[in-house]
Amino acid sequence: MRRTDVFGDDGAWTGLSLEVESRGRPGLCPFGAEGRFLLLQGERPVLLAAVADDLCEVGFRRTDAYRSVIPPTRAAAAREAAGRPDRWAYHFAEHLAQTPEGPLHDGRWLLTPESPLLRWNHGNRPPSAYWGEMIVEGHPGGVIDWFAHNGSWEILPLRPMPDRDDARVKAYRKQARDGSLPPVLLWWVSGLDCHVVLDGHARLAAAVAESVTPPLLHLHRTAPGDEVAAGTERAAAEYEAELARFARLRARHGDAVPDGAGVVGPVLARRLERLRTEERPTWAWPLPGGRDGWGRVAREVAGGGPPA
Repeated sequence: MRRTDVFGDDGAWTGLSLEVESRGRPGLCPFGAEGRFLLLQGERPVLLAAVADDLCEVGFRRTDAYRSVIPPTRAAAAREAAGRPDRWAYHFAEHLAQTPEGPLHDGRWLLTPESPLLRWNHGNRPPSAYWGEMIVEGHPGGVIDWFAHNGSWEILPLRPMPDRDDARVKAYRKQARDGSLPPVLLWWVSGLDCHVVLDGHARLAAAVAESVTPPLLHLHRTAPGDEVAAGTERAAAEYEAELARFARLRARHGDAVPDGAGVVGPVLARRLERLRTEERPTWAWPLPGGRDGWGRVAREVAGGGPPA
């Protein structure tokens, strides 16, 4: 897996691009068929979901089969990496590359701390209220409301959230207070219109308990390399054409026309950044047996009943 740092216009680190090759179906694999969704980790069903007929919500049922794709981190190592999302991104990427039960497959991905969740607390509510509300409740079953929060984008834990007095949560609450809490790893799953927690359930619970904003690393698919190359070529050609147009205008009107590079340069930079980092829909594999196959799995998992 090739890793490339991504930087913003100001030169600040904004994410880690991952180019994955020779990995077909992932170990943590989404399957879909006619409004039905199944997430398998290896051969274990982790999550079943069904889109409501009115397309307003998704009923889900979790199992207790999910296993984190990231091993626990020692407190001393967390303190050393505090405030360094780039170091955490490389750490998580290493384990995502090695695990046989993670979500990565062939293509390009981005790990970034710039999750949209960090920009949506428009009412400036306390972190405990905002992040607590963003977590989808219910175990084993519940509902993802696609009309909540201006189009869902909630956080769906892949296992029950631990209580604030859980021993792991208590340990992480100290790190939340001193600023050394490791990031929560979220994976954007477009078919559910929400983020699922790949690692950090206890850390997220600790941040909510301490009313602090949890550090995040957001994983999503981006455009494939050939599409980025073609888009870059088009953008460069249009940039050159615009430079030539501004040059002609300046030759005719002088300094009344602004410098072309100053006008179209930032536009080009933003366009290239979107090409490299913009979210793409999550791939899902055809569900064996379609809706009937999903129903069989649902009955096995839920003892005869569909997801909530």
